[in-house]
Amino acid sequence: MRQDMARRPVTILLVEDEALICEMTADALQDAGFRVHAVASAEQALRYLEAGAPADALVTDINLAGLMDGLALAWAARQLVPGLPVVYTSGRSAAVCAAGSVPGSCFVPKPYDPVRICGLVAALMRPAETMRRSG
Repeated sequence: MRQDMARRPVTILLVEDEALICEMTADALQDAGFRVHAVASAEQALRYLEAGAPADALVTDINLAGLMDGLALAWAARQLVPGLPVVYTSGRSAAVCAAGSVPGSCFVPKPYDPVRICGLVAALMRPAETMRRSG
């Protein structure tokens, strides 16, 4: 089973309610070799995770339409997938993120270069991969 997990493409759960930003970021992640599951709300993301679908990292906007923001989503996602790497994005200041972010996450202010997100996801996943191999 471990071999199957090692061969499975790395899946990024992308949560962004601005269609153009979502498309650009998803394209950059796919070009970098990641598999992307993109949704527009925290509620959709949670349904995806609750269904047991693969997610190796979460990239989420903080300010999302709906009842839950990206900060709350990341906490809920970590309950379902402990240690899930998280990259937050927002047009607001980093202080908003720092006040409620999950440990070990990072923040990227908007506007951002989608290629930068790819590098951050890869960097955040290194410790998670090391833990999975030793566990």
